[in-house]
Amino acid sequence: MDATYVIKRPLVTEKSTWESESRNRYSFIVDMKATKPQIAKAINELYGVRVDSVATQVRKGEAFRTRFGASKKRDWKKATVQLHQDDKIELF
Repeated sequence: MDATYVIKRPLVTEKSTWESESRNRYSFIVDMKATKPQIAKAINELYGVRVDSVATQVRKGEAFRTRFGASKKRDWKKATVQLHQDDKIELF
């Protein structure tokens, strides 16, 4: 799988920004079928950094109601990547 298909986009929230500054961890939204070695390889190719570890979570899409009945948002996969202490990613 190509690196641009594995990593969809960075996840920028208050918590992920704090983790990137203090713990050198970065969060990304990734493809549901991507494995941890594929994610580490894609981060290495796209950003040129060394990856120490990858943690993944499958987040369930929340349910909501419309005037046509109940529906549900898509499930998505979040990957938190721990980088080597000498490496940084400039997202902005």
